[in-house]
Amino acid sequence: MKIAWRYQNLPRIEVSPAASARFGHYYDGSKTVSPELLQSTKWHRFFLPEEKSLHPEIKTCNMTCGYTRLLQSIQRIIYQEGFDGSYPQKKQKNILRIGIQSLGSVLWGDDICCADNPEDIYSLTKFLYVLRGLLRMSLSACIITVPAHLIQNKAIMERVTNLSDTVVGLESFIGSERETNPLYKDYQGLIHVHQIPRLNSLICDVSGTKDLAFRLKRKLFTIE
Repeated sequence: MKIAWRYQNLPRIEVSPAASARFGHYYDGSKTVSPELLQSTKWHRFFLPEEKSLHPEIKTCNMTCGYTRLLQSIQRIIYQEGFDGSYPQKKQKNILRIGIQSLGSVLWGDDICCADNPEDIYSLTKFLYVLRGLLRMSLSACIITVPAHLIQNKAIMERVTNLSDTVVGLESFIGSERETNPLYKDYQGLIHVHQIPRLNSLICDVSGTKDLAFRLKRKLFTIE
């Protein structure tokens, strides 16, 4: 009879109670990735100015040029590298991990952060809708950062939330009245869990835990 999963990694004879009091993932933030590991890892980079210089200006489906080019680049990598889930895999593949920074900012040619009436108000949400389709039919996962503090249109942020599986916000204490509040003296900011995925359901779950804060230590980023 197999023992419960939470006890299977514990020593048979517990010498020190503190030795097994370890839960979650722990990463040493003071360490850097070695150049040898980076050279041996296969990765792709998307830099919008380079893409614009290689190809003429394009704009489709009322999306900005940056979003269209990014979607084409992701789709090309999925098909060429064998991450397409609609075809049987010839060999065991890992998961394609996609990271997109500051989506919706002017770096991508979008104006939702600097205009009250954006030229393409639905450009960002159309991009996310197409991206969801690419992720669903491939062995891929994507994490995106959005400058929510610059987007004043609440309707846009609500649509971005609805098109995401998990939504987490970071609030820094720097420059706010909470920075001098003795209640938060040991922390650097708050973590807001707006949405988490719910399996086998058409709707997403909203976390009931609202009092999460983070602190930056010498080696760890701790959430409490």
